[in-house]
Amino acid sequence: MARRVALITDTNLHLGPDLARILARREHDLVLGDPLPGLVGEVEALGADVVALDGMMDLGDGHAIARLIEAGLDRFGHLDAACVRTGTIIGGRLMDASLEQLHTLQRANQEAVFHALQALLGVMVPQGAGQIVIVTSATGRRPMPGSALYSAARAGANMMVKAAALEVASTGVCINALGTAFLDYPGFIKASGSDDPEVRKRVERQTPLHRFGRPDEIAHFAASLLDGGNQFQTGQFFSLSGGWSD
Repeated sequence: MARRVALITDTNLHLGPDLARILARREHDLVLGDPLPGLVGEVEALGADVVALDGMMDLGDGHAIARLIEAGLDRFGHLDAACVRTGTIIGGRLMDASLEQLHTLQRANQEAVFHALQALLGVMVPQGAGQIVIVTSATGRRPMPGSALYSAARAGANMMVKAAALEVASTGVCINALGTAFLDYPGFIKASGSDDPEVRKRVERQTPLHRFGRPDEIAHFAASLLDGGNQFQTGQFFSLSGGWSD
C-alpha cells in the first residue's frame, strides 16, 4: 500500500514541528510549509519523504495553500490529511477598534480557512477520503476580554468548518477544527503580555491547571484526527485550553 501523505501548512512553531515528527513516526510522507531549521532532516531520518516550501505564512489569498497542494500532488500523487494553522491576533477594546483591523482579522482568520477548505476538498472529495484539521482558537468558543473582533473572526471560522464538514460527510472526508488558548508559544505569549514573568503567573492562573499548554500536547491531539485511525469524527470544534473553555 502507498504511504499516507499529510500536509502541514506551518511547521515553524505552534503544533507544526511536533505534528510533523509524530506523523513521520506513524509512517506518513509530508508536505511541509516553512519548516523549522533542521526539521526536514529530522523527519527524513524517521523515514518520511518530504516536500518543503517556504513563504507559506500568508494563507489569506489562497495562493500559498494551492502551491503546497500542487507540490504534494506532484511528488506523491495523492493527499490523505492536512493540518492548516491560520491566524493573526489583534486585541483591544471594541470601541477602540478600526474597520481596518476587522478586515485584517477576517482575511487571516476566515478567508484563509475558506481558501484552504475549498482547495483541499477539491482534492479529497474526488478521492473519497481525507482528514482535515483547521487550527483556530478557543476564543471562538469563549471570548476573552479585549478580543471582540478576534473572537468573532474565530467563531466564524469554527462555524465554517462545521458546516463544510456536514456538506461533505457522505464523501468520506472528515473535517474538524481545534482551537488553542493559553498555549506556550510566541504568539500567545506576546498577545497576553506573558513575556513578563509576573503577568504570566496571573494569566496561567486563569486556567484550571494553572499552567500553559505545550505545543507537543496539541500536536498529539491533532495527530489522532489526521493519522487515518479515526475516520468517523467530523464537524466538531475541540477547545484545547486546559479546561478554560468547555
